[in-house]
Amino acid sequence: MNTIERRHDIVQVALKEGKVQVPDLALKYGVSDVTIRTDLNILDEKGLLVRARGGAVASNRITQELSIDEKHAKHLSAKRGLARKACALINEGEAILLDSGTTTAEIANSLHAFKRLVVMTNGLNVAQNLMTHAGVEVLMTGGTLRKKSQSFYGRQAEESLLRYHFDKVFLGVDGFDFQAGLTTHFEPEAILNRLMCEVSKEIIVVTDSSKFNCSGVHKIRSFADINILITDTGIPDAFAQSLEKEGVRIIIADD
Repeated sequence: MNTIERRHDIVQVALKEGKVQVPDLALKYGVSDVTIRTDLNILDEKGLLVRARGGAVASNRITQELSIDEKHAKHLSAKRGLARKACALINEGEAILLDSGTTTAEIANSLHAFKRLVVMTNGLNVAQNLMTHAGVEVLMTGGTLRKKSQSFYGRQAEESLLRYHFDKVFLGVDGFDFQAGLTTHFEPEAILNRLMCEVSKEIIVVTDSSKFNCSGVHKIRSFADINILITDTGIPDAFAQSLEKEGVRIIIADD
């Protein structure tokens, strides 16, 4: 199999499996890891794949939304580590916003020890995780329920936010890209997320490193607007350096 045939086959594997890993491809084609990384970089440049940590994903995976159960299963251990770090930033008596999503749902799970806390969310799954926390007052944005993601959106959700002011907002994102900034694939969610940032003193983004170099269609905020980023050890050096120059505090969950 020549280089062109190998690269064509790699794209087909990625489309079928959703993602590919460098060691697996090197073994499959009997070439070095360096050769495979070169292949993936070239395919990324052509828009046929999107480079990710340790491999690549099919280009259409960036805009393909997973169900809430599928999202929950992905990088679960990392999300729980991120949640513990996020929980450590919350103080008794604060009012916080939790965006919908599986990472913020794990943050909700971690709030059981608080005696006096107000939490507002647009995530049905997030609210359900708060139900057994006696010291947490739970507020819902209301709005139109998006069943696949178990999240509320729309004018009612947006208007409800305008009646409050929060100490912190914790945002999960679909993409974290140099050019695009913080992004998501669903426009009403991006609109609501932007408003969440506007009514909060502090913007805290919580995301595992798989979201770096990924970009959704709809922009939420620019890097410079973030106060704190909580992520794992897989954050690319270029992102870490750029964010630090912008004055963003980076917290690494290494457990």
